[in-house]
Amino acid sequence: MFRKVSVFIRLYWIRLILISFAITMLIWMIQFMIVSNGNYDQLESFSRRNISAQMGQTMIMFIFVNLLSLPLTIGLYSWMMSGGALGKMGTLDLNKVRVNVKMDDVIGMDEAKREAIELIKLLKDRALVKQIGGKIVKGTIMFGPPGCGKTYLAKAIATEAGLPFLSAVGSEFVGMFVGQGSARMKSLFKQARALASMEGGCIIFIDEIDSFARPRQADMGFGGTTSNNATINQFLTELDGLRKAENNIICIAATNVQAEDLDEAVMRAGRFERKIYVNRPNLKERKDIFDFYLKNVKVDPATPVNTEILAKKTLWFSPADIDYMIREAGIVALRDRRDTVNAKDLAEAYDRIAFGMKSNIKRSEQSKLWTAYHEAGHAIIGYLLHPTDDVIKATVIPRKGFYGAVFSSPQEEHKSSNKEDLYADIKRCIAAYVAERIKFGTTSQGVGGAPGSDFYTAISIASRMVRSYGMGKSGLVGDFLYSEKYHFLSEKTKETLDNDVQEILNNCIKEVELVLNEKRDLLEYFAQELYKKEELEYDEIEAIFEKFNLKRPPVAIV
Repeated sequence: MFRKVSVFIRLYWIRLILISFAITMLIWMIQFMIVSNGNYDQLESFSRRNISAQMGQTMIMFIFVNLLSLPLTIGLYSWMMSGGALGKMGTLDLNKVRVNVKMDDVIGMDEAKREAIELIKLLKDRALVKQIGGKIVKGTIMFGPPGCGKTYLAKAIATEAGLPFLSAVGSEFVGMFVGQGSARMKSLFKQARALASMEGGCIIFIDEIDSFARPRQADMGFGGTTSNNATINQFLTELDGLRKAENNIICIAATNVQAEDLDEAVMRAGRFERKIYVNRPNLKERKDIFDFYLKNVKVDPATPVNTEILAKKTLWFSPADIDYMIREAGIVALRDRRDTVNAKDLAEAYDRIAFGMKSNIKRSEQSKLWTAYHEAGHAIIGYLLHPTDDVIKATVIPRKGFYGAVFSSPQEEHKSSNKEDLYADIKRCIAAYVAERIKFGTTSQGVGGAPGSDFYTAISIASRMVRSYGMGKSGLVGDFLYSEKYHFLSEKTKETLDNDVQEILNNCIKEVELVLNEKRDLLEYFAQELYKKEELEYDEIEAIFEKFNLKRPPVAIV
């Protein structure tokens, strides 16, 4: 009890002084009025009138000056220096928080969890760290894209360590007045030290630390740079001060930027010793996240959801994206007046997130049929000839920016594109051109005409292969794109490079023609199915190829 009282006095001594001053003034005023009233009764009537007039004026001035002006001045000054007044906008909310996030609830970041568990052990077993001559970890910073669970992981660390969780956002240390950020920083760490003395420790979490921890710069005379530099300096001072006393405080920061984008003094050894990288989830982790979030919604038992397929489709999705996708699927179900979510709802939610809303453009049946054959060419060649990418969806429903599309996705996140992969990319691009020629005897403007079109992408890949990667038939080696930019190439060299590009494109077209002519029945069936259904999902595409006893090539991730 005595320790809590002493901590309270250390935290709020300014307020206690002001309150004591106000109470003292009030008691003195009451006492003065009582004594004056006794003396007043003993005076003659004439003197009473004079004194009454003077006393009335004096009391009004006394009340205004002493009871209003002085406390207001002191209070306003104290308030502004602690981040109040106009600077109150975006101010800190430094309430003590007891979070309850178990480490088992943290899904989709196995590597980061291992680092966090080790940090928890260091917090709990400080005696062992000292015994081997190590220093207590005082600073940990988390790097990673938004929505990947950095804040959630920090709360899990606080829960497992059994410590209070004091959180702030980096932008809260950026104020209108010079010195406001450093004052708030000082207040934050003061609160943490007080909590640590009462609770045996404390975790400070600063999200988006890059808001104030960017590299310091020279002041240009406007004051903003000086204020930012002062905030960083105060932060560094507070971090270093954590080592002076054994108070079991650890500062955890999170940011979406790279380490080199932060001030060198912030990142040097001895301040943020431990770095935790929270990346987007891999295939297994995405499946675990889907399993976790789908437990919170009602899934239609008649149409079970295959989370393995969902995990394959959602490459590069963050946990927040997956959570939003499932909530969006719930909204789709409610729109159809259903209380359960099915696989179709999840597919529509994925499409809205990844590709945008459906367009209300009206089109002829002939245009729709042509688009179906166009997209069938992409899908068949992508499925049969690409060594690393999955065909996850085909559609002839117009969306923002296209009338139809086939969406492919690498089977995993990290791969190095070799010559075989690049050739496969080109074949997939020009497959629609070949499919249109086989079916209709001519081609449409859908194969070109804009950046990102089939021919544009195919020529771009072939050009890089020849001009940058040394993959041309002529054997020319070097980064000719750089030389061409600065007009260092002769006309003969340019002609040779152009011939190499055409050689690659023509070879790819010949191979695609051979495959699609051989699989003409598959082309017809796939296009007609796409024309009738308008959209084919991953499992439907797999079923079509199984019907023709075809399997995609084995995965070759380099």
